[in-house]
Amino acid sequence: MSVVKDLFREEADGSISFGNYELAEKAKKSDIEAHGDRYKVKTFRESTRLEKNDALLYESEPGTAVTSFSEDGNGVKFTVEGPEDAQVILGMEDGASYKVTMNGKEAGVIATSMGGKLVLTVELGAADKVEVEVSKI
Repeated sequence: MSVVKDLFREEADGSISFGNYELAEKAKKSDIEAHGDRYKVKTFRESTRLEKNDALLYESEPGTAVTSFSEDGNGVKFTVEGPEDAQVILGMEDGASYKVTMNGKEAGVIATSMGGKLVLTVELGAADKVEVEVSKI
């Protein structure tokens, strides 16, 4: 498994990577400028959180490492790694429904809660990593 040692990095393809679930103590990095937006990441063994322009974009419990995170007006796509199953909360559009795919298999349709939060469980226990795609219906 690979964690993001510097907590946040921009990838050559325009995506971003963040998170380090191996840390015993909380670590954070603020005021990161990338792609015209401002990011803040907080991560450690128990939680990983990414904010974009002061709004929640991604949060997991326990902590995870996320690679190739990209978003467009239709949804998000990323690969997540961690030592055990994780609950992931994504900041999406309020009152919308999204199709969720994990490792190429449809995992169902989830509607966002008030405030646009989409909650899903990623089963990492038996996998090195899981590719997640969330697309607006």
